[in-house]
Amino acid sequence: MGTDPTGKRRPVLIVVEGTNDIEFLKRISHGLYLEDSSIVDLAQMEDQEQIVFLPAGGSDQREWLGRLAPLGLPEFHLIDRDTPPRTTEQQAVVEEINRSPNSVGQLTSKRNMENYLHPQAIYTARGLKVLFTDEDDVAEMVAQKVHHLTRRELAWEELSTRSRKRSRHQVKRWLNREAVDCMTAQLLRECDPSGEVLGWLEMIRGLVGS
Repeated sequence: MGTDPTGKRRPVLIVVEGTNDIEFLKRISHGLYLEDSSIVDLAQMEDQEQIVFLPAGGSDQREWLGRLAPLGLPEFHLIDRDTPPRTTEQQAVVEEINRSPNSVGQLTSKRNMENYLHPQAIYTARGLKVLFTDEDDVAEMVAQKVHHLTRRELAWEELSTRSRKRSRHQVKRWLNREAVDCMTAQLLRECDPSGEVLGWLEMIRGLVGS
């Protein structure tokens, strides 16, 4: 984490796209920590002012590099891969971030954070059975399923754009809270066999300790 000229330890900035990503990271790391105390607990680190989360609000994270640079703080940027052609744009952003001193950028290999959830966690949270790939819009799929189960008189496609967006937002919110709380280390190993999530946590640990 390092220190500033006064000797005070400097926090690491964790820049993500939104508050749902913050909830995912804090909750998944806390759950993993409860099973294995060698894994960092981001919620605990935030309480101890070792890290500070910054939601970029979906804007181009390159814009934040110039804004944050004067602070002189280590930065960890996590960006959703999304879908082409957006993926190419996101990869370019990550490469630029990684060229900046004390900055680490990571692009998710899956479309969004919800794709790192195991279907069992979603079922445990809300009793919904849904299967998805790394490319699927999980929040959209679950929102449609919820709608079909609760409002069969009106097809999802007949809803206004605003209503579909609101439903998707509500689903995205509980997926990144309730469903994440139902994740276990075993479920994470099954849906993230390459250990990507654990890799992010280790990178953050490294920045905090630098």
